[in-house]
Amino acid sequence: MTASIRILTEPPQTIAAMTGETILTNALQAGVSFPHNCQSGNCGACKCELIEGEVLELPYSEYALSAEERARNLILACRTQVWGDCTVRLLDAEEVVLHPSRVMRCRLMEMLDATYDIKALTLAVEAGGPYAFSAGQHARLKFAPGIPERNYSMANHPADDALEFHVRAVPRGQASGYVFTSLHVGAEVKVSGPLGNAYLRENHKGPILAVAGGSGMAPIKSICATALRANPERRIHLYFGVRDEHDVYLEDYLHELARQHPNFSFEIALSQPLQKTARRHGLIRDAIAADFTSFDGFKAYLAGPPPMVESVQHLLLDKGMPLRDIHADAFYSQAEDAFNVS
Repeated sequence: MTASIRILTEPPQTIAAMTGETILTNALQAGVSFPHNCQSGNCGACKCELIEGEVLELPYSEYALSAEERARNLILACRTQVWGDCTVRLLDAEEVVLHPSRVMRCRLMEMLDATYDIKALTLAVEAGGPYAFSAGQHARLKFAPGIPERNYSMANHPADDALEFHVRAVPRGQASGYVFTSLHVGAEVKVSGPLGNAYLRENHKGPILAVAGGSGMAPIKSICATALRANPERRIHLYFGVRDEHDVYLEDYLHELARQHPNFSFEIALSQPLQKTARRHGLIRDAIAADFTSFDGFKAYLAGPPPMVESVQHLLLDKGMPLRDIHADAFYSQAEDAFNVS
């Protein structure tokens, strides 16, 4: 059986759909650039509004779609099967940026130890480009035959020629394990993308709250650099939360940004310091709560472990920030999501 899906974009699009398949699967098969990421109901990237239609919703994470959002007819396109004609509306349609999907052959030019468990990779695009993306998005990387693809965020400015990724070692992780044991400079890497909708909203000119946990610094680095290059006077407050001192990285880079831009500030907090420290310690959520009473005019960009992302999101909502102004990218582990972002 077939049905139709009407997608309210500018201009609206109507596509033929196979019943029993999800809205997202049908959209991608029809060549529609529909925002998505994990495709498993964990991230919320494909969240949209169901205007009308006959659908069946499959199980999903409450992080990706809250009960309050579902009560407002929001759905996850990747977990909603089509069983009749339906109409959906993309969220923030006026801010949706769609880039051409690319599959590129890249070459590893440099691999550095960012921390004991994070490698910083620099890749040159050799074929399949040009590669356009928005700061905060990610790509799917394949390092070798037999090694599963994994998602990693671009850490570089979109205008840079080379691509930068931060790969964190995941226990029993096949992809990260390969990076740490077998990947070498000069190796070929396949890069597919871009993906994700927690990207910098360039039409917004107000202040930014940027929050990173662990290797969540990769997309946050890209967002901050891009926002400051577009508007050097932009007020940006960056919070970087890690467990202990040996998890801190890019601190020199952040100091240099602060030196160049007095309107840029950053705080590093250690949640589980093993020794006495002069740094702030405790949860990054608590540091933000202590520093701010209002987020009027802000947009927030969050990236890192799901518990951190969720707790900061709840804090911002409690302090009155509209959900539409919170753009979150939770980095699920392999155990939580087969299409993890790291």
